[in-house]
Order: sequence, then structure tokens, then C-alpha cells
Amino acid sequence: MKHGSKRESEVPASRVRQFFALAVGIAFVAAGILGVVPWATTGASELSAAGPHSETYLFGIFAVSILHNVLHLAFGVAGIVLAMRAIGARIYLVGGGIAYLALTVYGLVIDLDSEANVIPPNQADNWLHLGVGLALVVLGLVPLRGPR
Repeated sequence: MKHGSKRESEVPASRVRQFFALAVGIAFVAAGILGVVPWATTGASELSAAGPHSETYLFGIFAVSILHNVLHLAFGVAGIVLAMRAIGARIYLVGGGIAYLALTVYGLVIDLDSEANVIPPNQADNWLHLGVGLALVVLGLVPLRGPR
């Protein structure tokens, strides 16, 4: 193959997926940390462990609790670790996307004021979970190529 051909200048999809898995992982670790930082979280002093009655909001929009923040941190760390291998990145993106789509369904069917709402999602969280879920599944499944 000639030097400088199109094929040589493409980055394999697996590397692109690894980059996205790493970026998503870092973003979720940041969200987990910001969920307890007073300037990023309104009502941080009222942060509850879990349950539906959270009065703490990340960026004043997304309901959070200690459990919610721990889940963000765990999902983020998983992304960072799984991004080290191509198959791990794909599993993280597709599996994480499916998990976030399931979380969207949970947030839509659960009575947001009931004790069964332990995470606790609110309507803003539901929309965010839907977007994140769809984006992760697409990033994990669609053939990707990027410039070198």
C-alpha cells in the first residue's frame, strides 16, 4: 500500500471507542466528585444518603444523593479501566448505554416521590439518562473512523 493512503491515515474504530470510553469515564468521575462540591451543587449541606426526597441538585438541575454520586464514580472508574482494551471499551459503551436506557425506564415508571426511588432521578435526570444511554450505545455499535 502506498505511503499516505487513506487506509494508513485512519485510526481504527477500536482506538476511537477506547478514547470515548475513557472520556465518558472521566466525565462520570467528575460528575461524582462535583455532586458533593458546594459551588457545583445546590443544597450540598443537605445531601442525603439515598431516597426520593433529595433537595440537592448538581448544577441546580439534576437531583443527586450520596448513592447517586457513588454510582457516578463507580461507572466512571469502570470506564477508565475498561478503556484500556478495545473489547473492554466496547462492552463499557454498549453495556453502559443499555444500563442508562434501563435507568431511564426506571425513572419514568417509578413514582418519583415513593421510597422505591432510591437513586433519586428527577425529570432532568431522566432526559439526561436517555441521551447518555443512546449516545453510548451508538458509540459502541456504529463503525467509527477518525483522522490520525
